[in-house]
Amino acid sequence: MSILLVDDSQDNIHPLKLLLETTGYSELLTARSASEAFEQLGMEDPQSAGRGVEVILMDIKMPGLDGIEACRRIKEDRRLRDIPIIMVTGQTEETDLEAAFAAGANDYITKPIKVVELLARLRSSLNLKREMDTRKYREQELLRVTHELEEVNQELHRLSSLDGLTGLANRRHFDNLYERSWRQALRKGNPLSVLMIDIDFFKAYNDTYGHQTGDECLKKVASALSRGLRRSGDVVARYGGEEFIVLLPDTATPGAVVVAEGLRERVKALAIPHVRSPNGRQVTLSLGVASTVPTLKALPLALIAAADHALYQVKQNGRDALKVAEPTSPSPDGPFSWKEPIANHPN
Repeated sequence: MSILLVDDSQDNIHPLKLLLETTGYSELLTARSASEAFEQLGMEDPQSAGRGVEVILMDIKMPGLDGIEACRRIKEDRRLRDIPIIMVTGQTEETDLEAAFAAGANDYITKPIKVVELLARLRSSLNLKREMDTRKYREQELLRVTHELEEVNQELHRLSSLDGLTGLANRRHFDNLYERSWRQALRKGNPLSVLMIDIDFFKAYNDTYGHQTGDECLKKVASALSRGLRRSGDVVARYGGEEFIVLLPDTATPGAVVVAEGLRERVKALAIPHVRSPNGRQVTLSLGVASTVPTLKALPLALIAAADHALYQVKQNGRDALKVAEPTSPSPDGPFSWKEPIANHPN
């Protein structure tokens, strides 16, 4: 780290440099004009502005660009503004001090320079610079740590929203998204659809192939379901065990049926062997579809329950198919009256 001496007179710079060297300051830079000072500071180089300068001693009176204007330009550079500038002024130049301080000068010494005063003010400025550097370093470290904590918190939040096995949204996250989508559909008068999905004969699959292979099957099905959704607002979640649920905002029954059938065919195309399944000796899906336009009196959970009941009917009638939930009443409360979701579907 160094001290920059700026004075147009070599007769002033030479003895000042010699004085500082004899008192232990060996890293000294000199400039005979403001432009040379700017060059020494690397003001035109975005990669090395400052170049390790800790303090600047700047003569006020210089031909061309004077010390006051040079000080102003240095302080306007955000990379250099923390470097203390000590103005060097003659006894009769006190009227310039106000302008120098307004330009950003931190201190001043008068000519002829007194050694004790120079060294004291120089030590004070160096301490100020190092304290500012320490503070800036701590602020940067704080920002870095804060940023890292934010990233960790975001990752923890993301992980808390995902199912650990399949990587899909978990049930809690789905419930939050469903509530938000219901309110939005209610506000806009748009349709909302839900698909309840179950892997057919999955208990028998686990009993035959083992739970580790069963987990691999769940992951393959989850991936196929996720890839089968094209819109950013559509969400598939693991609802529990081998059961999945899909949220389709802004989707009425015809569109929901198309999506459901596409998901069923996509999983079937995986051709995952299942020797104990009567449906082609491979893994298949059963799906319940329910759609509604939310109203103020309708219960949000009634739509999920309706899809769940439709799924139950599919599983009782052979599986590997989908069924659309039938409205239970044309009342203002919505097309579906409240039913508790079926706790135990046939395996």
